[in-house]
Amino acid sequence: MPFTCAAQDLPVLFLYNIDPGWTEEEAEAARQANRKMADALRVAGHPVAHAEVTDPDLPSLLAAHSPHEQILFNQCESLPGVPHSEHEVVRLIEASGFTYTGAPPEALRLTGDKAETKRLLDAHNIPTPVWRVFEEPCAAGWDLFPAIVKTVREHCSLSLTPESVVMNRGELERRIAHILQRYDQPALVEDFIDGREFHVPVWGDGIPMLLPVVEMDFSACPSLRDRLCTYDAKFSPDSLEYAAINSLIPAPLNEQELAALSDVTLNAYRATGCRDYARLDVRKRGGIFYVLDVNPNADLDNEASIACAAECSGLSYSELMTRLVRLAARRHPRFA
Repeated sequence: MPFTCAAQDLPVLFLYNIDPGWTEEEAEAARQANRKMADALRVAGHPVAHAEVTDPDLPSLLAAHSPHEQILFNQCESLPGVPHSEHEVVRLIEASGFTYTGAPPEALRLTGDKAETKRLLDAHNIPTPVWRVFEEPCAAGWDLFPAIVKTVREHCSLSLTPESVVMNRGELERRIAHILQRYDQPALVEDFIDGREFHVPVWGDGIPMLLPVVEMDFSACPSLRDRLCTYDAKFSPDSLEYAAINSLIPAPLNEQELAALSDVTLNAYRATGCRDYARLDVRKRGGIFYVLDVNPNADLDNEASIACAAECSGLSYSELMTRLVRLAARRHPRFA
C-alpha cells in the first residue's frame, strides 16, 4: 500500500560518528558532509535532531532520544576507536529500540569480511573473481595473472594503489607481505578483471530496484595498473587518479547487458541481506558481470554515486533522502 505519512510527521534522529583519532580537517569535512545530508532531510520537511558519536558509549547517547518518536538515519560507520565495528553500531541501535535506515547487523558483519562475502556469492552461483586468502607471503599455487591484492577487512579501497595489481609471483608475494605487515590482517588475492567497471546503486527492501548505473570510464588510463578505483580516485579531488577517471551516468549499456547486470546485482543484494540501499561494484569481462564488492552502507554524500544516480533518474537530493527515511518508517511500529 502507498505510504502517505507526511515528512513533517516523521521526525529524524541523524546519527554520525567523529573519531577522536581524526585530524581537525578530517573531522570538519565529516561534519560538513553530514550537515548536507541532514539539511536535505529538512528541505524535504522532516524535523531533524543530530547525534554525534565521539566515543564507544553509544547507548548513553541514544538514551537521550525517543525510539518511539523518531526514525534513526544511520550514518555512523564505526564506534570511535573500535576498528571494524560497523555491525556493532547497528546492534546497539537495535538494542536501544530504534528503527533505522540501512542494513541490519548481519549484513554489515558479512560484507565487512570480503572473504566471507565471496564464499556466500560462490555458494549462490553469483559470478565473482576467482579468489584466495593468504595469511603468509608465500603464494604457492596461485598462477592467475594479472591479479589484485586487497585487505580482507578494510573498506573505502583503503589499501588499493596501482601497486595492488601484480603481474607475477614475485610482485604478488611482496604485495601480500605489505598487506600482512601494514594492515595486520590476511590478504585477499583475486583474478584481476581488466574490463568495464560499474557502480550499481540499488534501493528498496521487499522489491529492490536499480537506480541508473554508473560506469567508471578508464579510457584515459593506458596502464592496466591505473584502471583501478583507488582511495585517491574516489576521495581525493586534487589527485591525478581522481582526475583520470570519468563517471558515465547512465552507463552505456544495451537492453540485454542491463538485464544481465540487474540479475547479478539484485541476486547479490538479496543474498548478502542488504536493505534500503547499497552500492555494488561490478566488472564485465567476456560477457560476464563479476561482483567485486557489496557495500550496504554506501556513501550518501551529494556527489557520491547513489546521489548522482538518483539525480539522473529525476530525484533531487532531498527526495532521495526522504525516500530512505520512508523505507525505514514502514518498519516503525508507530508510522507503519
